[in-house]
Amino acid sequence: MELAKEIAKGAEEEGAEVRIKRVRETLPQELQSRIPLDKVEDIPEVTLEDMKWADGFAIGSPTRYGNIAGALKTFLDTTAVLWKDNLLYGKPVTFFTEASTIHGGHETTILTMSTYAYHFGMVIVPVGYGIPELFQTTTGGGPYGATHLGSKEELDEMERKIARFQGKRIAEVAKKLKS
Repeated sequence: MELAKEIAKGAEEEGAEVRIKRVRETLPQELQSRIPLDKVEDIPEVTLEDMKWADGFAIGSPTRYGNIAGALKTFLDTTAVLWKDNLLYGKPVTFFTEASTIHGGHETTILTMSTYAYHFGMVIVPVGYGIPELFQTTTGGGPYGATHLGSKEELDEMERKIARFQGKRIAEVAKKLKS
């Protein structure tokens, strides 16, 4: 959730109106106690109306075995009505993730999320190498998007800078595409 907040701060610095939302958890109740849901319980759940409203998106997911969390996939599967009516076509999107280990699937998770964007005809906005901190970090992201090494409790300064850069970038692209 901290990466989402930093991305939001970067977008807000560019003048974007930001809504942080979450997907409904789909894990069985007996397994939910193993994940820190208390950190997101005050954040409203995303709706299809939120997707229509937004000019651009930053979509994130914890890494689950090198893949996106099932709850995000379940939500994205409900967006077929938006796809059918081309309601997300041309909108920019960027991706971010967190994994417990350096080689725990950061890049594969972001690439997995991006497949939805291709089907919608969205404009994928990567971080690229537009920020020098990417050459100085071993945990805070890469050209695909901001990431967090979940075995560390807090985001480090590099992770924060990369996430804010990503937020600014998605806001800049959304503003240009809307005009």
